[in-house]
Amino acid sequence: MISVKEAVIVEGKYDKIKLKSIIDTPVIETNGFRVFKDKEKQNLIKRIAEQRGILILTDSDSAGFVIRNFIKGVVKSDSIKNAYIPQLKGREKRKSEDSKEGFLGVEGVSDDSIIDAIRKSGAEIIGEKSGENPGEITKNDLYDLGLTGRENSKILRKKLLEELSLPSYLTTNAMLTALNCLYSLEELKIMVNNITV
Repeated sequence: MISVKEAVIVEGKYDKIKLKSIIDTPVIETNGFRVFKDKEKQNLIKRIAEQRGILILTDSDSAGFVIRNFIKGVVKSDSIKNAYIPQLKGREKRKSEDSKEGFLGVEGVSDDSIIDAIRKSGAEIIGEKSGENPGEITKNDLYDLGLTGRENSKILRKKLLEELSLPSYLTTNAMLTALNCLYSLEELKIMVNNITV
């Protein structure tokens, strides 16, 4: 179990149950899309963000990204950290059918995947040294690697996202955030060099 300074924001109660078994920090549910109309929940999330910061950990499907982006619009950006789980096909054990997009949610991925995502998010893990990643990936790096601004950039980005099990609909900025949460610049260079367009 790891202790995290920031409170973690998740979509539902099963995500919360999963996280409470592997991390020591407050976990707040958005109750899915209900957070869009729930001013009290929005105010609670804002207050917690101001007090200790928040770490958003939603599912890797399109609904998860809609909720993540909504919270980003409600809370000051300097109070938010983002953790991204890999986009993996599958079904949670408690469900009889696949989700709409067929991906595992937070409750369905391994504990190690969640802890790895939290570590790579830049969250403050109590008892571990923190610091800025010297190999942080920038927009210039994406250009240098051919992921933006080139003739085949879109195709290369799509193949990279597929290879990394990341959502195919990520914008360039969202992809950059996710890459910085999950990989170093050196790891990204190796992965891009192994992809053929």
